[in-house]
Amino acid sequence: MLRLLKYQKYASVKTLVSVFKLTNRQRCFLSSSKSGEYIRRFILENTEIAGEHSLTPEVRLRIFTPRCRFWRERPELWPFDDPYWAIYWPGGQALSRYLLDHPGVCQGRSVLDLGSGCGASAIAAKLSGAAHVVANDIDSVAAVATLMNCELNGLEPLACVTDSIIGSEPHGFDLILLGDMFYDEALAASLHSWLDRCIKTHGTKVLIGDPGRAQFQEHGIRRFLHQLAQYELPESIREENYGLTCSSVWYYNPELTTGEDL
Repeated sequence: MLRLLKYQKYASVKTLVSVFKLTNRQRCFLSSSKSGEYIRRFILENTEIAGEHSLTPEVRLRIFTPRCRFWRERPELWPFDDPYWAIYWPGGQALSRYLLDHPGVCQGRSVLDLGSGCGASAIAAKLSGAAHVVANDIDSVAAVATLMNCELNGLEPLACVTDSIIGSEPHGFDLILLGDMFYDEALAASLHSWLDRCIKTHGTKVLIGDPGRAQFQEHGIRRFLHQLAQYELPESIREENYGLTCSSVWYYNPELTTGEDL
């Protein structure tokens, strides 16, 4: 069994239940060796090309599979921050599926994939005709993984930003994508406030993908959401998640009464 990620963050993937912890010595070593080429080589050696059993079999991704070393390796041997990018989370799958099925949502638009992880939703947006796509994840390893996944899908490199932009001055994005981001109450609150500013300042549209985790269902933002689609998760994805069988896409806009004008 893979012993990788903190259960309290995504509380859904039963094979990912432990924290990666680095010693100070390991962190010092990383600061001198974490070049783009080093990370790229590490990803190549420790992931596999997958995605065929997801909601978007047409999108290829380098992620963890049971055949990968760190699916079963001791967590303390992992040399980076927690590898959330190495899992294709159910909320991101639903969001990516929706974009591919409804290309008009992002066609010709400027799109931000916030908390982009492996970059699947950003890639789906670009494949669906988005004019400009930015993938934002505070993990620099996720940025390298996203660029590698762009190559796998025949795309030019997307713009990748690794600074946290939540709370910053809103940029003029037409569409913001959030997959599996409502796992922490404080983060959800800051997201709520920032998304409101983006909507009021630029008229930004916001799509959220989530499989129905408790932190999402119980948050106050739910009353501002309108469900656009629900997808049954493939059997293999269900087996990896705690009691989650479906994943949904929601349109967030406090002033909207239906999702028809998206």
